[in-house]
Amino acid sequence: MLSVALRTLRTRWATFTGSFVALSLGVALLTVTGLALASSATAPERDPERFAAAPVVVKGQDTLRVPTPIGARESSLAHPRPVPATTVARLRKLGPVVEDRAFPVRAERGPADMVGHPWSTAAFAPYDLATGRAPRTADEAVVTGDWAHPGQRLSTDRGTVRVVGTLTSRGFENAVFFTDARAARLAPSVTQLVVEADPAAVRAAVGDSAQVLTGTARRLADADPGRDSEALTAMNALFGTAGGVTAFVSVFVVASTFAFAVAQRRREFALLRTAGATPGQIRRTVLAEALAVGTLASATGCVLGSHGAPRLAAWVVGNGLAPAWFTIGDHTWPYHAAFWTGLLVALCGATAASWRAGRTGPTEALREAAAESVTITRGRLLYGTALLLTAAVTLGLSLAGDPADLLHRKSYISRPMLLITAAALLAPLVLRPLTRLLTWLPGACALLVRENTAAGMRRTAALAAPVLVTVALAGSLLGATATLNRAKTTETSERTTAAFVVTPPAGTGFDAAALRRLRAVPGTETSPTSSTAVHVLEDGVALVRSEARAAAPGPLAATTRLPLAAGAVNDLDDDSIIVNEEWQRHRVGDRVRVWLGDGTPRTLRIAAVMPTGTGDNGVYVTPRNAPGATVDRVDVALTAGADPSTVATALRQALGTGDGQVLTRAEWIRATHPETKRTTRLGLLLVLGIALLYTGISVANTMVMATSDRARDLAALRLAGATRWQVLRLTGAEALTVVAAGALLGVLVAAVNLAGMASALALLSAPVTIELPWQALGTTTAVCALLAVTSALIPAALALRHRPAQPAAVRA
Repeated sequence: MLSVALRTLRTRWATFTGSFVALSLGVALLTVTGLALASSATAPERDPERFAAAPVVVKGQDTLRVPTPIGARESSLAHPRPVPATTVARLRKLGPVVEDRAFPVRAERGPADMVGHPWSTAAFAPYDLATGRAPRTADEAVVTGDWAHPGQRLSTDRGTVRVVGTLTSRGFENAVFFTDARAARLAPSVTQLVVEADPAAVRAAVGDSAQVLTGTARRLADADPGRDSEALTAMNALFGTAGGVTAFVSVFVVASTFAFAVAQRRREFALLRTAGATPGQIRRTVLAEALAVGTLASATGCVLGSHGAPRLAAWVVGNGLAPAWFTIGDHTWPYHAAFWTGLLVALCGATAASWRAGRTGPTEALREAAAESVTITRGRLLYGTALLLTAAVTLGLSLAGDPADLLHRKSYISRPMLLITAAALLAPLVLRPLTRLLTWLPGACALLVRENTAAGMRRTAALAAPVLVTVALAGSLLGATATLNRAKTTETSERTTAAFVVTPPAGTGFDAAALRRLRAVPGTETSPTSSTAVHVLEDGVALVRSEARAAAPGPLAATTRLPLAAGAVNDLDDDSIIVNEEWQRHRVGDRVRVWLGDGTPRTLRIAAVMPTGTGDNGVYVTPRNAPGATVDRVDVALTAGADPSTVATALRQALGTGDGQVLTRAEWIRATHPETKRTTRLGLLLVLGIALLYTGISVANTMVMATSDRARDLAALRLAGATRWQVLRLTGAEALTVVAAGALLGVLVAAVNLAGMASALALLSAPVTIELPWQALGTTTAVCALLAVTSALIPAALALRHRPAQPAAVRA
């Protein structure tokens, strides 16, 4: 039977082209993602940047360590502890001490990510003075790069300064250097400093009051030292998701292609059965064809992947999704994994088709009718029902156990796959009535479309399934992020009752003088709040960090409507805390041991409990329990009779130029509307791009196979009096009808998936609104329709080049 399989591949090469392209592309993508994952498993140890020439760096404690029965647990502090003054005094006796400061700076025509430092720290990078001189007065500054020049005046949120020099950029920051005195006024807190002394003596003087960094450990004093690990985590999620979707869709496309090919060849198999072939030989023939296609496609995919991986690495680095050091390493296991996965996909995709081919009886060769008598096979019905039940059970268990898990990215990407697969398998059950509904209009063309789609149900299902998968993926993934973002925005709108929200420049806070001026504005009641964090040890082993805000209870109640499940805001005091239902202990009156944002341990009473919501219902404490936190937001409520425009003008005057902004309630809600992270958005677009690419392959292959096989039917229509244009129009209408049916089923599946997320939001007491991405759905459907119509019309037009009698005579 191997010789029969090889001859079949040679003579029916067009039938297997789609499977070969889909499988080789899938293996190529698996190779690329596997190489990327292997290369991003570990990051090279980053060298120090800002303190490359510093002998010893002393950094305040920025990590909370809590002992547990299974070892110490660590978490980053929201407010790192400054180096104690007594420690600094001891260090000054050992050698020169240079205090470091870092704060954001915004200029009208400068880079968006500028950061300010004292001039004395520039020597530790070390920076080279390219032009000009060092700053000497408070209104002078030196910048890195060539975007400014000496003598130029810069208007910044830190005041207007004159550039007196430029430094050669070292690539890791856009810095602005002020005099040491000016930097000390702009950022009084000191959390790290440089000491020119013997490291052993420094460690003895510091003790456990701070960290002593030498050698490569000095990189921990750079800004965001964990950015490499964060970037690797994002890349792993991106490549892992792309690889998973590639495997999922390629299995689906290959299985669909083989199933359709077997359905078309039932007379061929029947003739083999008549000639004496056993069912087992028929099955082995189909599997041999899959083995041959799978081996060639997998080998081709590995070659393509080896060339595509370096290009992918350059793309992710160029778009800021990966660190500059990221490259593809010399790994071999991704090739093995991709090759054998591709071969397994081909064999799995052909297994079901081989069993159906083996059941072909010799009498099938005598059949003249092309219409299928069975709407759906028993195996497809069984597997589809099993997957549908599995999707329903897992959703029910999640809703009953932890509804918040359905709001996580890994859940709303992976969970829809079960329902999508089940819907694609069970689609033939509803495609016949759905296509009849879509073609209910009177007329000969609608009648022919209706009957042709019903008679060729395998062809209809093979074309509709990839459209269903793509539209359902687009609706489920993009709809999940849109639904979650809308729920978060609604939460913010319901929680904010203040007329105005006043915020300082990014990365800064309000000082006492600014707060006094804001409180003095007539006709207002202000509520200053600070960002902080609270840590709690749950189950005795898990150190959980919760984002928190510090506020006085009275003003907080006047400007904010917290969604409380129990307790009252006014019960909050210096000995209590407001928590949410995610906490293990969340009963009003219970006392919980917590660690504050600077690591200070406290035992506080629960004054009130908020529902979990979308995850933004954090923790509230009083300012006394937020040491080190600065006020970064002031909510302003209007008293009776106060004029909003007058109050807004007074607030802006009290704030001063460049010291922040005054936003109305509506402007604040728009400004805080959550946006999907760039890495998440690119990941979703990559997933959808892969799905759409496979859909194109599947649709084009199915339409070419189906239309080429219908040459006799098209000739019969011409003999019946139909013109060439009428036949082409009928072929295009059939393709559009099937695409419309698949798209409608895809929208329905997406709506069901989003209904699961809506149920989770309802259980979490969060606002529930389902957002379907209609623009993306319309674009996806239009692309599928264009592919289907083009793939149907081209082979039909080629078949109609002959006289109507020729194909009929040849096929008779």
